[in-house]
Amino acid sequence: MKMQNKAMKTKTITLVCMLILFCCSNLISKEAGTESKSPASGTITVYTTPDLYTLAMRWAGEFTIANPNQAIKVFKVEKSEIPSFLTSGDNLCLVPDESSISGSTTPVFQVVVGREIMVPVISSKNPYLQDINKKGISRESLAKSLSGTGKMNWGTLLGNSLTAPVKYYMLNDEFTKSVITGFLKTDESSVSRITIKSKEDLFSALQNDPSAIGFCRMTDILKPNSSGFTENLLLMPIDKNGNGKMDNMEKIYSNFQDFSRGVWIGKYPKSLTSNLFCLAKTQPANEAEIAFLNWVLTSGQDFLPATGYSDLVSNERQSQMDKLIKTSVVSTPPQETNSLAKIVLLVLVVIVAGSFTLDLIIRRYRKNSSGHTTHSEEQHGVFEEKNVNLPKGLYYDKTHTWAFMEQDGSVKIGIDDFLQHVTGPITSIAMKKPGDRIKKGDRLCIIIQKGKHLNIYAPVSGTIKSYNHLLSGNSSMINTAPYSDGWVYVVEPSNWSREIEFLSLAEKYKTWLNGEFTRLRDFLAASLQVNTPGYAQLILQDGGVLKDYVLADLGPEVWEDFQTKFINTAR
Repeated sequence: MKMQNKAMKTKTITLVCMLILFCCSNLISKEAGTESKSPASGTITVYTTPDLYTLAMRWAGEFTIANPNQAIKVFKVEKSEIPSFLTSGDNLCLVPDESSISGSTTPVFQVVVGREIMVPVISSKNPYLQDINKKGISRESLAKSLSGTGKMNWGTLLGNSLTAPVKYYMLNDEFTKSVITGFLKTDESSVSRITIKSKEDLFSALQNDPSAIGFCRMTDILKPNSSGFTENLLLMPIDKNGNGKMDNMEKIYSNFQDFSRGVWIGKYPKSLTSNLFCLAKTQPANEAEIAFLNWVLTSGQDFLPATGYSDLVSNERQSQMDKLIKTSVVSTPPQETNSLAKIVLLVLVVIVAGSFTLDLIIRRYRKNSSGHTTHSEEQHGVFEEKNVNLPKGLYYDKTHTWAFMEQDGSVKIGIDDFLQHVTGPITSIAMKKPGDRIKKGDRLCIIIQKGKHLNIYAPVSGTIKSYNHLLSGNSSMINTAPYSDGWVYVVEPSNWSREIEFLSLAEKYKTWLNGEFTRLRDFLAASLQVNTPGYAQLILQDGGVLKDYVLADLGPEVWEDFQTKFINTAR
């Protein structure tokens, strides 16, 4: 009888699916005859100021590689010419700031596509380089030196008795002047004490006067097609918090990669960054232009750091992409020839959806009544001690990793369930290669969630034999199956018998995790007050209960704090 019911059910579902497919094909074929949606065509025209020409050409080239049938023309024009091109047709204009349209009375559509970075630079032969790297130069000391309330010497900048004078140089444009004035929080009279130079003259002055300081764009000091700085020039470290020393969190100036990452995280003064805009006369309606701007705000962001700019964080990208969505809906007369098919299709969809929903409810009821649940079926609403899965037989480390010795003596390593509950879905992972050696406490891998990342540290020492290739295409397996399909490495241990003494089995680790929940609440309460005021109440629910995936929607600065104040302290 059961077999007959199962067969009947299978036939019924098959018949319903065939009817749906028939109605869909009928509906599509009729609509194809009444609607002609032409693909994106024509040429995208982009006008750009000279300083952004390299970036515009890079974007245009990469976009056409991904879209071979789409043509893009890029024209280099002066900033003063931008308003005329905005009003002359369907053109896109890439500009470094809003001053291009400051005097315009006509509304202009604009999208933020990246950020320009203004940097103070010094000579690599600066006689006070050691003190500069140790103490940094604060905004307050720069403002004091330039305002006249303090002497223009290195003693004012470094807070010591040095009397050696310091000269300041700046690029000859209003944009640089406005950014520096905003950073120093002073008026233009102070900026007048800075000597104006062209880029070539500025660099020459720094070479001839090693104790001088210059202000320029990041793109000016970066070598073309390279991640190195112009010869004999360095970024001047900024003491952002003004405490008279360069804290570990502020040490981002030794190379371009660290600096670029530091700007994105929020370690660099925001007043020294400014928005890059793409302008248009009105909201773009051309499909090709919309596709290009969407690409710029997604894949195109990857090319900003390499050209000396800073990319937008994920929530900023989404907010700018939302501007490209048309809010108005054009209604079209209903097609009588399609009305019957639509009604039948709707009825069938409702029937099938209702049947499957009812079947799901019955299955859930039966499973709950039998008292069986699985980890993958747990609701991701509240994060509590009871939600953490800790299989027995594994050894756990305080870096939120686990290790398990296989029968052949090799050790499998992965990330524990607690950490995946905190981070939310992992979007990618950076892993080491087979043959690489690791020591307990060394960086094991980097887990990434929409650009934000955490360094994960090794629970044991050894040589990597293999890594989990499946994670390269589906990193979220760390979330769904951290102890099975989501393992990270298999290693040949080098000091297992000794290091196992520092690991814990499930019961002991569970007790230790209770303290981690308290530490996590304390971290969120402190970090969110500093980085995202007013957001803590959205994270800690009534009674102080943690929200599952608590870091997922928070910014990179909070992730950086979590790395240094939560993960690193457990090593």
